[in-house]
Amino acid sequence: MVYSIKIPVIPGTHHKANALGLKIDDYRGAPSTLCGGCGHDAISTAIMQACFELAIPPEKLVKLSGIGCSSKTPAYFVRGAHAFNAIHGRMPAIATGANMANRDLIYLAVSGDGDTANIGVGSFVHAVKRRLNITYLVENNGVFGLTKGQFSSTADKGSKSKRGLVHDEAGFDLVEWAVQLGASFAARSFSANKAQLVPLLKTAMSTKGFALIDILSPCVSFNNHDGSTKSYAFVREHEFALDQAFNDRTDALRFLIDKRREGVILTGGIFLKPDAHDFHDHNHSDRRPLNQIPFEELSPGLLALEAINAQFR
Repeated sequence: MVYSIKIPVIPGTHHKANALGLKIDDYRGAPSTLCGGCGHDAISTAIMQACFELAIPPEKLVKLSGIGCSSKTPAYFVRGAHAFNAIHGRMPAIATGANMANRDLIYLAVSGDGDTANIGVGSFVHAVKRRLNITYLVENNGVFGLTKGQFSSTADKGSKSKRGLVHDEAGFDLVEWAVQLGASFAARSFSANKAQLVPLLKTAMSTKGFALIDILSPCVSFNNHDGSTKSYAFVREHEFALDQAFNDRTDALRFLIDKRREGVILTGGIFLKPDAHDFHDHNHSDRRPLNQIPFEELSPGLLALEAINAQFR
Protein backbone atom coordinates (compact mmCIF):
# COMPACT_ATOMS: atom_id res chain seq x y z
CA MET A 1 0.00 0.00 0.00
CA VAL A 2 1.27 3.51 -0.87
CA TYR A 3 0.62 6.43 1.47
CA SER A 4 1.00 10.15 0.95
CA ILE A 5 -0.02 13.21 2.92
CA LYS A 6 -1.66 16.50 2.10
CA ILE A 7 0.15 19.75 2.78
CA PRO A 8 -0.81 20.38 6.42
CA VAL A 9 -2.33 23.54 7.85
CA ILE A 10 -1.77 24.96 11.31
CA PRO A 11 -5.22 25.03 12.94
CA GLY A 12 -6.27 27.47 15.60
CA THR A 13 -3.30 29.83 15.31
CA HIS A 14 -4.30 32.16 12.48
CA HIS A 15 -5.80 34.73 14.86
CA LYS A 16 -3.39 34.27 17.77
CA ALA A 17 -0.26 36.33 18.28
CA ASN A 18 3.02 35.31 19.89
CA ALA A 19 5.14 37.32 22.34
CA LEU A 20 6.26 39.60 19.49
CA GLY A 21 2.71 40.27 18.39
CA LEU A 22 3.24 38.24 15.21
CA LYS A 23 0.80 35.71 13.82
CA ILE A 24 1.54 32.40 12.15
CA ASP A 25 0.94 34.02 8.75
CA ASP A 26 3.96 36.22 9.41
CA TYR A 27 6.12 33.08 9.29
CA ARG A 28 4.90 31.83 5.93
CA GLY A 29 6.73 32.04 2.63
CA ALA A 30 5.94 31.60 -1.05
CA PRO A 31 3.57 28.85 -2.25
CA SER A 32 5.31 25.49 -2.62
CA THR A 33 6.18 24.16 -6.07
CA LEU A 34 7.01 20.66 -4.79
CA CYS A 35 5.03 17.53 -5.66
CA GLY A 36 1.71 17.22 -3.84
CA GLY A 37 2.22 15.09 -0.73
CA CYS A 38 5.97 15.72 -0.51
CA GLY A 39 7.15 15.36 3.07
CA HIS A 40 9.28 18.48 2.68
CA ASP A 41 6.15 20.67 2.75
CA ALA A 42 5.15 19.19 6.10
CA ILE A 43 8.61 20.06 7.44
CA SER A 44 8.20 23.67 6.26
CA THR A 45 4.92 23.86 8.18
CA ALA A 46 6.61 22.50 11.31
CA ILE A 47 9.38 25.10 10.97
CA MET A 48 6.77 27.89 10.76
CA GLN A 49 5.11 26.56 13.91
CA ALA A 50 8.41 26.28 15.82
CA CYS A 51 9.52 29.81 14.86
CA PHE A 52 6.09 31.17 15.79
CA GLU A 53 6.11 29.47 19.20
CA LEU A 54 9.69 30.56 19.92
CA ALA A 55 8.73 34.11 18.91
CA ILE A 56 11.76 34.43 16.63
CA PRO A 57 11.93 37.82 14.90
CA PRO A 58 12.01 37.00 11.17
CA GLU A 59 14.84 39.49 10.60
CA LYS A 60 16.99 37.59 13.14
CA LEU A 61 16.71 34.31 11.20
CA VAL A 62 19.16 33.24 8.48
CA LYS A 63 17.99 30.46 6.14
CA LEU A 64 20.71 28.56 4.28
CA SER A 65 20.48 25.78 1.71
CA GLY A 66 22.35 24.03 -1.09
CA ILE A 67 20.92 22.26 -4.13
CA GLY A 68 18.06 19.76 -4.35
CA CYS A 69 14.33 19.53 -3.67
CA SER A 70 14.99 20.15 0.03
CA SER A 71 17.09 23.21 -0.69
CA LYS A 72 14.15 24.87 -2.44
CA THR A 73 12.07 24.79 0.73
CA PRO A 74 13.49 27.85 2.56
CA ALA A 75 11.52 29.91 0.05
CA TYR A 76 8.34 28.41 1.53
CA PHE A 77 8.71 29.64 5.14
CA VAL A 78 9.56 32.88 7.00
CA ARG A 79 9.62 35.23 4.04
CA GLY A 80 11.05 38.06 6.17
CA ALA A 81 14.27 36.22 7.02
CA HIS A 82 17.72 36.53 5.46
CA ALA A 83 18.50 33.72 3.00
CA PHE A 84 21.35 32.29 0.96
CA ASN A 85 21.11 29.43 -1.52
CA ALA A 86 24.61 27.98 -1.99
CA ILE A 87 26.06 25.70 -4.64
CA HIS A 88 25.70 21.93 -4.32
CA GLY A 89 27.19 20.59 -1.08
CA ARG A 90 28.90 23.81 -0.01
CA MET A 91 26.23 25.34 2.19
CA PRO A 92 28.04 24.46 5.48
CA ALA A 93 31.06 26.49 4.34
CA ILE A 94 28.86 29.50 3.57
CA ALA A 95 27.13 29.04 6.94
CA THR A 96 30.49 29.01 8.71
CA GLY A 97 31.50 32.32 7.17
CA ALA A 98 28.16 33.96 7.93
CA ASN A 99 28.17 32.70 11.51
CA MET A 100 31.72 33.92 12.02
CA ALA A 101 30.74 37.38 10.76
CA ASN A 102 27.63 37.72 12.94
CA ARG A 103 26.99 35.42 15.89
CA ASP A 104 23.87 37.35 16.97
CA LEU A 105 21.65 35.85 14.26
CA ILE A 106 19.84 32.49 14.34
CA TYR A 107 21.09 30.12 11.66
CA LEU A 108 18.80 27.48 10.17
CA ALA A 109 20.25 25.25 7.46
CA VAL A 110 18.06 23.05 5.28
CA SER A 111 19.74 20.36 3.20
CA GLY A 112 19.02 17.00 1.65
CA ASP A 113 20.59 13.58 1.89
CA GLY A 114 22.41 14.05 -1.44
CA ASP A 115 23.46 17.63 -0.71
CA THR A 116 24.80 16.59 2.71
CA ALA A 117 25.92 12.94 2.49
CA ASN A 118 27.17 12.81 -1.11
CA ILE A 119 28.78 15.90 -2.63
CA GLY A 120 28.69 17.89 0.61
CA VAL A 121 29.91 15.24 3.04
CA GLY A 122 33.29 16.90 3.71
CA SER A 123 31.78 20.32 4.39
CA PHE A 124 29.14 18.77 6.65
CA VAL A 125 31.66 16.79 8.71
CA HIS A 126 33.81 19.85 9.37
CA ALA A 127 30.83 22.02 10.33
CA VAL A 128 29.86 19.46 12.99
CA LYS A 129 33.45 19.02 14.18
CA ARG A 130 33.88 22.79 14.53
CA ARG A 131 30.67 22.95 16.62
CA LEU A 132 29.16 25.60 14.38
CA ASN A 133 26.24 27.25 16.17
CA ILE A 134 23.51 26.23 13.75
CA THR A 135 20.36 24.14 13.42
CA TYR A 136 20.98 21.77 10.52
CA LEU A 137 18.02 19.90 9.01
CA VAL A 138 18.45 17.04 6.55
CA GLU A 139 15.25 16.34 4.62
CA ASN A 140 16.15 12.72 3.99
CA ASN A 141 14.36 10.69 1.31
CA GLY A 142 17.23 8.41 0.24
CA VAL A 143 17.14 9.46 -3.42
CA PHE A 144 18.09 12.28 -5.77
CA GLY A 145 14.62 13.58 -6.53
CA LEU A 146 15.66 16.27 -9.01
CA THR A 147 17.50 13.74 -11.19
CA LYS A 148 14.82 11.02 -11.26
CA GLY A 149 15.40 8.91 -8.20
CA GLN A 150 18.94 7.49 -8.07
CA PHE A 151 19.96 6.16 -4.64
CA SER A 152 21.77 8.60 -2.35
CA SER A 153 24.34 7.71 0.30
CA THR A 154 21.65 7.44 3.00
CA ALA A 155 19.72 4.75 1.09
CA ASP A 156 19.48 1.57 3.17
CA LYS A 157 20.96 -1.72 2.07
CA GLY A 158 18.19 -3.85 0.59
CA SER A 159 15.92 -0.93 -0.27
CA LYS A 160 14.29 -1.26 -3.68
CA SER A 161 14.09 1.59 -6.18
CA LYS A 162 10.98 2.47 -8.15
CA ARG A 163 12.56 0.73 -11.17
CA GLY A 164 13.12 -2.45 -9.14
CA LEU A 165 16.86 -2.09 -8.43
CA VAL A 166 18.01 -3.26 -5.00
CA HIS A 167 20.56 -1.12 -3.16
CA ASP A 168 23.54 -3.26 -2.16
CA GLU A 169 25.49 -0.83 0.06
CA ALA A 170 24.93 0.19 3.66
CA GLY A 171 23.65 3.75 4.01
CA PHE A 172 25.28 6.50 6.04
CA ASP A 173 23.62 7.28 9.37
CA LEU A 174 23.97 11.05 9.81
CA VAL A 175 22.75 10.97 13.40
CA GLU A 176 25.56 8.58 14.36
CA TRP A 177 28.04 10.86 12.65
CA ALA A 178 26.72 13.93 14.46
CA VAL A 179 26.99 12.25 17.86
CA GLN A 180 30.53 11.02 17.15
CA LEU A 181 31.75 14.34 15.75
CA GLY A 182 30.64 16.50 18.68
CA ALA A 183 27.13 17.81 17.94
CA SER A 184 25.32 19.37 20.89
CA PHE A 185 21.98 17.90 19.78
CA ALA A 186 21.23 15.01 17.45
CA ALA A 187 17.75 13.79 16.59
CA ARG A 188 15.77 11.94 13.97
CA SER A 189 12.16 12.58 13.07
CA PHE A 190 9.51 11.86 10.44
CA SER A 191 7.88 14.50 8.27
CA ALA A 192 4.44 12.99 8.95
CA ASN A 193 4.89 13.31 12.73
CA LYS A 194 4.42 17.00 13.42
CA ALA A 195 3.69 16.40 17.12
CA GLN A 196 7.24 15.06 17.47
CA LEU A 197 9.00 17.33 14.98
CA VAL A 198 7.94 20.75 16.30
CA PRO A 199 9.36 20.19 19.83
CA LEU A 200 12.56 18.80 18.32
CA LEU A 201 12.91 21.90 16.16
CA LYS A 202 12.39 24.14 19.18
CA THR A 203 15.03 22.24 21.14
CA ALA A 204 17.49 22.37 18.25
CA MET A 205 17.03 26.10 17.73
CA SER A 206 17.49 26.74 21.45
CA THR A 207 20.64 24.61 21.85
CA LYS A 208 24.10 26.13 21.60
CA GLY A 209 26.44 24.49 19.10
CA PHE A 210 25.69 22.18 16.18
CA ALA A 211 22.17 20.72 16.29
CA LEU A 212 21.19 18.10 13.69
CA ILE A 213 17.75 16.75 12.91
CA ASP A 214 17.71 14.00 10.29
CA ILE A 215 14.11 14.08 9.05
CA LEU A 216 12.80 11.12 7.06
CA SER A 217 10.78 12.80 4.32
CA PRO A 218 9.37 10.38 1.72
CA CYS A 219 9.70 11.30 -1.97
CA VAL A 220 6.23 10.66 -3.36
CA SER A 221 7.54 10.60 -6.94
CA PHE A 222 10.48 8.20 -6.64
CA ASN A 223 10.68 6.55 -3.19
CA ASN A 224 7.24 5.92 -1.72
CA HIS A 225 6.54 2.43 -3.07
CA ASP A 226 6.52 -1.10 -1.68
CA GLY A 227 10.12 -2.20 -1.08
CA SER A 228 11.37 1.28 -0.19
CA THR A 229 12.68 1.79 3.34
CA LYS A 230 11.99 5.53 3.17
CA SER A 231 8.27 5.34 2.28
CA TYR A 232 5.42 6.56 4.48
CA ALA A 233 4.25 3.00 5.07
CA PHE A 234 7.67 1.57 5.94
CA VAL A 235 8.57 4.35 8.39
CA ARG A 236 5.19 4.13 10.12
CA GLU A 237 5.55 0.37 10.50
CA HIS A 238 9.17 0.41 11.76
CA GLU A 239 9.41 3.61 13.81
CA PHE A 240 10.54 3.44 17.45
CA ALA A 241 10.15 6.80 19.20
CA LEU A 242 12.61 7.63 21.97
CA ASP A 243 11.04 9.79 24.67
CA GLN A 244 14.24 11.07 26.32
CA ALA A 245 17.63 11.94 24.84
CA PHE A 246 20.89 10.46 26.10
CA ASN A 247 23.51 12.84 27.50
CA ASP A 248 26.35 10.36 27.07
CA ARG A 249 27.68 9.94 23.53
CA THR A 250 28.67 6.29 23.97
CA ASP A 251 25.25 5.35 25.31
CA ALA A 252 23.54 7.17 22.45
CA LEU A 253 25.70 5.45 19.82
CA ARG A 254 25.22 2.02 21.37
CA PHE A 255 21.43 2.47 21.42
CA LEU A 256 21.39 3.71 17.81
CA ILE A 257 23.38 0.70 16.62
CA ASP A 258 21.32 -1.78 18.63
CA LYS A 259 18.04 -0.45 17.24
CA ARG A 260 19.36 -0.52 13.69
CA ARG A 261 20.33 -4.18 14.12
CA GLU A 262 16.80 -4.86 15.34
CA GLY A 263 15.48 -3.41 12.08
CA VAL A 264 13.68 -0.44 13.61
CA ILE A 265 13.95 3.28 12.83
CA LEU A 266 14.85 5.24 15.94
CA THR A 267 13.26 8.69 16.12
CA GLY A 268 13.12 11.45 18.71
CA GLY A 269 15.83 13.35 20.52
CA ILE A 270 18.76 10.93 20.68
CA PHE A 271 21.60 12.99 22.16
CA LEU A 272 21.60 16.33 24.00
CA LYS A 273 24.44 18.23 25.66
CA PRO A 274 22.78 21.39 27.01
CA ASP A 275 26.00 22.97 28.37
CA ALA A 276 27.96 22.59 25.14
CA HIS A 277 30.55 25.02 23.79
CA ASP A 278 30.38 26.31 20.25
CA PHE A 279 32.61 27.56 17.44
CA HIS A 280 32.94 31.03 18.97
CA ASP A 281 33.88 29.75 22.42
CA HIS A 282 36.69 27.64 20.97
CA ASN A 283 38.02 30.49 18.82
CA HIS A 284 37.54 33.31 21.38
CA SER A 285 35.88 35.39 18.71
CA ASP A 286 34.65 38.92 19.27
CA ARG A 287 31.08 39.31 20.53
CA ARG A 288 30.46 42.09 17.99
CA PRO A 289 29.38 41.46 14.40
CA LEU A 290 32.22 42.28 11.99
CA ASN A 291 30.34 45.23 10.53
CA GLN A 292 30.29 46.87 13.98
CA ILE A 293 34.04 46.58 14.65
CA PRO A 294 36.04 49.71 13.75
CA PHE A 295 38.41 49.40 10.80
CA GLU A 296 41.37 50.18 13.02
CA GLU A 297 40.70 47.02 15.05
CA LEU A 298 40.11 44.85 11.99
CA SER A 299 43.28 46.13 10.32
CA PRO A 300 45.69 47.26 13.09
CA GLY A 301 48.69 47.61 10.80
CA LEU A 302 52.09 46.09 10.15
CA LEU A 303 53.46 46.49 13.69
CA ALA A 304 50.59 44.48 15.15
CA LEU A 305 51.12 41.75 12.53
CA GLU A 306 54.84 41.58 13.37
CA ALA A 307 53.98 41.21 17.08
CA ILE A 308 51.62 38.33 16.30
CA ASN A 309 54.20 36.61 14.10
CA ALA A 310 56.84 36.99 16.83
CA GLN A 311 54.76 34.79 19.14
CA PHE A 312 55.29 31.85 16.78
CA ARG A 313 59.07 32.22 16.28
